[in-house]
Amino acid sequence: MGFLRLVARIMGRISTFRSYQFVLLLAAALAVVAFYYFGSERQNFSSTTKRIKQTQATHNGNRNDADLTVDTRLSHQAGLEERREEVRDVGGESEGSKKSGDSGDQRYHALMMFTKVDKSRSLQDKFRVAMLSMVKYGDFVEGEILVLHFVSDQASKELGERMLKEFLLDATFKYEVFFHDVAALTQKLFPIVEAMQKHFSAGSGAYYSDAIFFLSVAMHHIMPESLTRIVQLDLDLKYRTNIRDLFQEFDQFPPGAVIGITREMQPVYRHTFWQYRKENPQTRVGDPPPDGLPGFNSGVMLLDLGAMRDSALYNQLLEPSNVAKLADQYRFRGHLGDQDFFTMIGMEHPELFYSLACGWNRQLCTWWRDHGYGDVFQMYYRCHGLVYIYHGNCNSPIPDD
Repeated sequence: MGFLRLVARIMGRISTFRSYQFVLLLAAALAVVAFYYFGSERQNFSSTTKRIKQTQATHNGNRNDADLTVDTRLSHQAGLEERREEVRDVGGESEGSKKSGDSGDQRYHALMMFTKVDKSRSLQDKFRVAMLSMVKYGDFVEGEILVLHFVSDQASKELGERMLKEFLLDATFKYEVFFHDVAALTQKLFPIVEAMQKHFSAGSGAYYSDAIFFLSVAMHHIMPESLTRIVQLDLDLKYRTNIRDLFQEFDQFPPGAVIGITREMQPVYRHTFWQYRKENPQTRVGDPPPDGLPGFNSGVMLLDLGAMRDSALYNQLLEPSNVAKLADQYRFRGHLGDQDFFTMIGMEHPELFYSLACGWNRQLCTWWRDHGYGDVFQMYYRCHGLVYIYHGNCNSPIPDD
């Protein structure tokens, strides 16, 4: 039956009605019916859903389905105010970073732990000091980019993004910022470092959440192979020189070294190795510099990820049986995470480490001076030469410039 005949029949039937308003209402209804039957572009729920799924499929095609970590990247080029947010995978590159890489830019990667910062005014203040001093002295040449990585929870990430817009406002160098999800990284790390946690964690046993404190130990397994060097930094630092100069220390690594790190400036490991020292009175383990082995401090670390991947010795030391063997040999039980692990293997294999000058991590904590080691404290604490980075560990005040 044709549409016109249908209209005629209906109109004939309603001719008996004298309500003019009813006729108008029915005519409007018929117009709607005609639109859906004869419109050139019929739309329905199924077709719309199909398009949404196609769009999602196209988007997901650029992702590594095995890794669903979402990171935010903020980028800046000197002289520009643009900020853009992109979705990328940990262990991969965003489209934007690929484009920059193709242009020949050289990247300097630095990573900081940024968890629970939203809950701590103290951490926020330390972050302010660190970033403002980094920006103050930061100076990179054309074609170089400072890439800042933050391992963060969602609430801290949102706060960090707002703070960085202020702190990086006066940066004269190009930079990029990535936030890595702490839960996703912990999930990757736990199987690798679970066995060592009982030896170097504050609690008894291997706590899942503690795994993130061993990120530097296994970062060569977490980051993409295209990333070969990264500097890991504590938040409680104050920079007194161009951070670019710190990266130049990689070029000083001797053959076989995989990590650049500064010695510990308190008698922490004189105390931690007390039983081993008692059983081995002639040992240098835990003794002060220059002839002793005082251990390491992880506030500033240069991680040669390429060398870490290639070092058969280093990767053998990560195996649970070898961790347990060394911990038993040195009667070692620590609570400082990666710092303890590096200190312990450094006693046995110092060739894996490049000794950074103490000025690159001038620790200010004096806790052990007042807790039983006042007579030997200055032997560990003294640091001759220029100070490039102050480290306000154990909430120590940092000198003004």
